[in-house]
Amino acid sequence: MKKNENLKSLSLNEIEYYKVHGRNISGQCPLPLFFNGSGIEVNVTGSELWIDLEVDCDFHEPWIYTALNNSFMSRQMLLPGSYSICLFRNMSPDSVKNMKFMRELQSMTEDDDCHILVKGFQTDGFFLPTSEKRYKIEFIGDSITSGEGTYGAKEDTDWLAMYMSSSRNYAVMTANALNADYHLFSQGGWGVYCGWDNDTRHNIPSRYEALCGLCGGEFNESLGVSKPYDFRSWVPDAIVVNLGTNDASAFEQPPFTIPETDEVCKQRKNPDGTYNREDLLKFEQAVIDFLKMLRKHNESSHIVWAYGMLGYDLTLAITEAMNIYRNETGDSNVAFLQLPDSTPDNLGAHAHPGPASHERAAAILTEYFKKKWEV
Repeated sequence: MKKNENLKSLSLNEIEYYKVHGRNISGQCPLPLFFNGSGIEVNVTGSELWIDLEVDCDFHEPWIYTALNNSFMSRQMLLPGSYSICLFRNMSPDSVKNMKFMRELQSMTEDDDCHILVKGFQTDGFFLPTSEKRYKIEFIGDSITSGEGTYGAKEDTDWLAMYMSSSRNYAVMTANALNADYHLFSQGGWGVYCGWDNDTRHNIPSRYEALCGLCGGEFNESLGVSKPYDFRSWVPDAIVVNLGTNDASAFEQPPFTIPETDEVCKQRKNPDGTYNREDLLKFEQAVIDFLKMLRKHNESSHIVWAYGMLGYDLTLAITEAMNIYRNETGDSNVAFLQLPDSTPDNLGAHAHPGPASHERAAAILTEYFKKKWEV
C-alpha cells in the first residue's frame, strides 16, 4: 500500500472539533469509551482518516462499529494493544465526511481489564464542527439494551461479546428516528432489584450515580469510573427504563448466596405459582426508589418505563409501583409503555430479541415520542 506522506498525527487535545457520545468526563485525553453506544464523531475533510487506539481485555474482547455519513460501514473485534485503524482512504479530499467510531460492547463487570481508549487521529484533512441533535434520550436496561442477540444465529447460545451491539439496538434505532443523541446504561443479567439469578448485588440503581459504576479494576478506576457522574453535563429530554426481565427470572431460579456475607437471597413463588407478595413488594419498592433517584438527578426529563420484549410477567407490579410513586411524589411526568413481546421467529442469538424484535420496539417508542413531542 502506498504511504500517504501528507498524513498528520494529532492527539485529541490537539483537535478542536469532535463530539463524544456516551457518559464521560469532559476533555479526557486519551478518551475512554465505557458503554455500548459510546464513541467519538468527527466531521473531517481529506482523503484518508485513521484512529489511534489503546485496547485491552482479559476474556471479553471489545467490539466496535463505524459509520460514514450516517451509513453503517464496518464492525469488528478489537484485540489488545496500541495501534491504528483506517476508517477511510482514497476519498475526495475536499468533501466533508461525517465519521463515527462507536463501541458495541456493554461495560464489562466481568472483565476488569476491558477498555478502549481513543488517543487521536491521523489525517491529511481538517476537522470541522459537529452538530447537536434536536433531542437527548437516555436508555437504561439489561441485556436487551446491551443489544445481546442482535447479531449471531438463533442457534448460537454462547454468552460472548460479539453478539452484543449498539448498531442494531432498539435504543439507537429510536434515537436515530427521532434525531436524538443518546446515552446507554445497561448490563446483561441485571435488574432493578436483583439479577436473573437472585444476586441482589446486581441491580442497576446501585451503579447509576457513578460515572461508570459497571466497570471495575485498577486501570478503570484510574479513569474515574467510580467518581460521581455530573448529571448537569448532559440533560436528557427523556429517560427510557427497560428493566424487570431479570427480576422476573429470579422468581424461577434457585437461591443465591452472597459470598461476602453468606446471605441467602431468593425471590419466591407461592405453591400455586403466584408471586410471593412479600418478595414482589421488594421489587416494587426498588422501582419506586429508582424513579425517585432518576427524578432527583433529572428534574425535567420525561421518564418512560418500557417493558415487554421478553415477556410481561411483572407488568402489573411495575405499573402498581409507578402509581404509588405518582401518589407519593405528585410527579406526573412518568409513563409506562408496553413493548411487543419477541416471537420465536424474531429471536436472535442466546434466546434474546433479534433485529426484527428491536425494530418493532423502536417503532413503538418512536411513535410514542413523536406524539409526545408533536414531531
